[in-house]
Amino acid sequence: MSIRVYRNAAIRTGDSGNPLAQAMAVDGEMLLAVGGEAEVREAAGPGAELIDLEGAAVLPGLYDAHIHTAQYAQSLDAVDLRDVRSLDDALTMVAAHAARLRPGAWLFGGRWNSNTWDPPAQPDRYALDSICPELPVALPNVDGHTVWANSAALRLAGIDATTPDPVGGEIVRDASGEPTGILRESASYPLRNLMVSADLRDQLRAGQEELLALGLTSVHDIDGEDCRAAYLELREAGELKLRVHKAIPMIHLEAAIAEGRRTGQGDDWFRTGPVKIFSDGALGSHTCHMGESFAGEQGNVGIAVTPYEDLVRLFGRAAGAGIAVATHAIGDQANHLVIDAYEAIGRTAGLRHRIEHAQHLRIGDLTRMARLGIAASMQPVHCTSDIDLVDSLLAGHELASYAWRGMLNVGVALAFGSDAPVEHPNPFAALYAAVTRTRTDGTPAGGWQPEQRLSMGEALTAHTLGAAYAAGEEDRKGVLAPGKLADFIAVDTDPFVESPDAVLRTKVMTTVVGGEVRWQHS
Repeated sequence: MSIRVYRNAAIRTGDSGNPLAQAMAVDGEMLLAVGGEAEVREAAGPGAELIDLEGAAVLPGLYDAHIHTAQYAQSLDAVDLRDVRSLDDALTMVAAHAARLRPGAWLFGGRWNSNTWDPPAQPDRYALDSICPELPVALPNVDGHTVWANSAALRLAGIDATTPDPVGGEIVRDASGEPTGILRESASYPLRNLMVSADLRDQLRAGQEELLALGLTSVHDIDGEDCRAAYLELREAGELKLRVHKAIPMIHLEAAIAEGRRTGQGDDWFRTGPVKIFSDGALGSHTCHMGESFAGEQGNVGIAVTPYEDLVRLFGRAAGAGIAVATHAIGDQANHLVIDAYEAIGRTAGLRHRIEHAQHLRIGDLTRMARLGIAASMQPVHCTSDIDLVDSLLAGHELASYAWRGMLNVGVALAFGSDAPVEHPNPFAALYAAVTRTRTDGTPAGGWQPEQRLSMGEALTAHTLGAAYAAGEEDRKGVLAPGKLADFIAVDTDPFVESPDAVLRTKVMTTVVGGEVRWQHS
């Protein structure tokens, strides 16, 4: 392959020693030279192929540090209830989608949010039974921590009035003890295990095109072993176009250890990531683990999905086997216990332990995270989506919420992502949220808790180098410099020059991964 020179661009390298360049030379999958056009062309030699980027802004490839790519790919052709505002409208959409499915198929989708329905009401299985008496239906809510199922799905999962609540979960029941069809946290796991797509490889192949079009060149995938197998098939077939750092589900930890998996194992296209462990639930489901009761819900402090003693045991087991730990923690008590558990096992040479979400923390726990080297894997759009929920459910709680500025100030490493399909995977929406702390309509004016805003440069670093750092890959990606992977995007908006509103509307023109154009705007 000849050396290529990408030229005529405003290249924001992310490299503090050389922040702005005009051209880059690419040799194979690696960057050979980055700088002024004359010096780059000299380094490339006379036979180099010239590619004109027509004055576009160029950024390092964006890296989503927390995304469920299998669920996202499946959601592309599943029922989407995100914008529904009543139970009747939800049922109308589900019925229309069911009419297109073959007999016996699972009805996937969901992302409903009954907090925004008029009137707000928790749905039940009988409503779904009225439109889907035969097809099994299991619909995760918007945060993914509550599943709304019909009777057919409950039967397939073996859930009835005699089924006990599992540790870390709740089968919601009516006055007679019958399951209502609402399953919280670990109670939904039997259904999730049944909801496996037979054509996941095809779905991931299509899904990666959507992600490339958004400027994503690397992902930390948080889905299951079926997703891992499908990605390995794509890799073997030469069809993988974006780089995957693949998490291990907690229930597969022992099998992964027996196979000899280790965090960082693999190549630049597919590596083994951390084990994913749940400490608590989510704010929207009223199941995140809090130190005090939710406002107006005396006695409800959420759910400890994994008890503290089990956290310490699992952390130690994984770290001892060379596997990093990524722990879901949203409530302040969950975060406090997770930090305690990381402290109990101590730092592990060569591994970067993480907290996923890290949404609501006690002030003193920020410095503890920094001291222990715990990375914060966070999703900026969660902040702006949850403003009303936080103000209502956590009223009176003295917490550091979505405390990006506070974390950076004390030395916590930030890694940004989307948690798609909970949120849309568009990274430019994340950058907008991080620097404004407003919804896309500009509310609240001045931003919610604006003292936690970031600069655009800091937000971009979290979505590039920060995500790479959390994966232990900062020596390979995250900045555009000689010796790094040639992963970059050309966009129509320079985020260092244009307003946050303009950045929100950014269009990706070209996505390059490993020196090859993997997606181009038509």
